[in-house]
Amino acid sequence: MPSTLAPAARVAALERLLEVARRLGATVDLDQLLATIVSAAIDLLDCERATVFLYDAKADELWSRIATGSDGSLISEIRFAASRGIAGEVARTGQLVNILDAYADPRFNPEVDRASGYRTRSILAARLADHDDATVGVLQLLNKRSGHFTPSDEEIAGFLGGQAGVAIQRQQLLTHYAEKQRIERDLNIARGIQQGLLPREQPVLAGWDIAGWNRPADETGGDFFDFCPLDDGSLAVIIADATGHGIGPALVMAEARALFRAVLHERKELARAVTAVHRLLCLDMPDGRFVTAFCGVASTAGGFEYLSAGQGPILWYEAATGSVQELPTQGLPLAFFPDAVYAGEVRMELAPGDVLALLTDGFYEWDRPDGEAFGTERVADALRHRRDLPARELIEALTYEVTTFAAGNPQRDDLTAVIVKRVNT
Repeated sequence: MPSTLAPAARVAALERLLEVARRLGATVDLDQLLATIVSAAIDLLDCERATVFLYDAKADELWSRIATGSDGSLISEIRFAASRGIAGEVARTGQLVNILDAYADPRFNPEVDRASGYRTRSILAARLADHDDATVGVLQLLNKRSGHFTPSDEEIAGFLGGQAGVAIQRQQLLTHYAEKQRIERDLNIARGIQQGLLPREQPVLAGWDIAGWNRPADETGGDFFDFCPLDDGSLAVIIADATGHGIGPALVMAEARALFRAVLHERKELARAVTAVHRLLCLDMPDGRFVTAFCGVASTAGGFEYLSAGQGPILWYEAATGSVQELPTQGLPLAFFPDAVYAGEVRMELAPGDVLALLTDGFYEWDRPDGEAFGTERVADALRHRRDLPARELIEALTYEVTTFAAGNPQRDDLTAVIVKRVNT
C-alpha cells in the first residue's frame, strides 16, 4: 500500500528499521531476540508496552515468551487458544488490527488488566510471518503515548512484523538444529556404551565354534547377546530382545545383561537362574515392557542345556540328517507375568557339524517392498547351504541374505545373531 509517511519521516523510519534488522540478525538467543523485538517496537512506535505472542501450530495456541513495558518489567507467560482475542484474530486472518478504545471493543479481554492493575487504552496488533508467509506469531502494542496509533504506525508495525517473523523462524530453526545435534551426540555416547557391553571377541571353548553379532535399528537398541564363562569351565550363551528399540529398551538390555551375569554365577540350575532374573526384572520394568530371552550352557563334553523364555524361533541344523528343526520355547517372556516360574530346561547332545541359530525377530520379520517377510524357511535354507562356514562367516552370510532379500526396505528392528556350532576336537 502507498506510504503514509512524509519522505523525510519515511527515510528516518527505514533507517531505524534497518538498524533493528541488523540487531535481529546478530541475536543468537530466542529470548534475546524477542526482547529486541519488544524494545524496538516500543521505541519505534512510542508506546507503553509490547508483547510478542508466538504461535504453537501443534496446539493451535498463542503464547507469550516476553511481555514487558517501557520500564523493563516482565509479565508471566500467557497462553490461550488461537481462536480467542484480538491477537487470535490477527493470527487467523493475517490482518492488522488497530483499536482506538480497547474497552469499547467486544474482542478485548480485560482479565489481564484486572490481574496486573494495568489499564489498556489503545491496541495495535500485527501478524509475524516467516519466509513462506506462515504465521509465527503476533506483535501486540499497547497505549500509544500521544493518543492512538496512526496509519503511519500501522505501516511501521507491518515492516517490523515482517522482519521479526523471519528472524523468529530463523532462530527457531537454529534452536531445533542445536537440539537435534545435542540429542545425536547423546545417542552416539549411549550407542558407544551399549556396544561396549557386547562381547568384543569370540569365546574359546574346546569343541565349539561360537560367534555373535548385533546391529540396532536406531542409534541404540533393545537386543543383546553375551558369553559368560562359568566356574566349571562351561560357557553360558545368552541372547535377548527387549520390546521396542531405542533408549528405553537399551536401558532394559543393560540391566538384563547385568542380572544374567550375576545370577548365572550364583545358581547352578538354569531354570532357577532364569526365574531369578525374571523376578528381579519384574521389580523394575514398567507396565507393558518385557524381555524375550534364551540362555544356554555349552560344556566341553558336547552337552548343551538351554531354556528359552519366549525367545524364538530357535533353529537346529542336525548334520546327521541334514534337516533343520525348530526347537520349542519353555515359557513366557521375562517380566511378562510376575508369578511365572521357569522350568523344563532342555538338555541335548550336539554332534560335530550340528548348528544352533539364535536370531532375534529383526531377521525373520524384515520384509521386502511387496510386504513378504524373510521368514523362518529362508533362514533354514541358509543354514543348510552354509553349514560348513565358521560361525562368524555364517552370521555374515545370513546378514547378507536378509539384506539382499529386503531390496532396499529399511531395517525396522534390531538384528542380533548368535551361532553355536559343534566342531571336531
